[in-house]
Amino acid sequence: MSIVANFFIALIALEHFYILIVQMFMWTAPRGRKMFRMTSEKAEITRVMAANQGLYNGILVAGLVWSLVQRDPMFAFQLKLFFVGAVITAGLYGGLTVSRRIVMVQGLPAIIAFVLVLLAGI
Repeated sequence: MSIVANFFIALIALEHFYILIVQMFMWTAPRGRKMFRMTSEKAEITRVMAANQGLYNGILVAGLVWSLVQRDPMFAFQLKLFFVGAVITAGLYGGLTVSRRIVMVQGLPAIIAFVLVLLAGI
């Protein structure tokens, strides 16, 4: 079970790393505008804000990766619950305030990972 939980955590980390790349470096490019459904004008106006959001996604990535490489099983368990919980919180908040799609794309995989981590135990 722990292998499956770690696999989900790695996928979530990769997803958030991709979001970081788009938000920090591709926000005004066609891919960034398409991904976040924005006009060129809106993308340019929100460019700095998006880079800031990308940085926060990077912090989540760092924590998720840390939870996977941490050698102390109890501390790794705590890190997994904390950082996956942070992704769940961000996904639910984004779903309520921005787009329901965020709950499905970010929140649901994190909820699955959280349950898998709990089932795997320490």
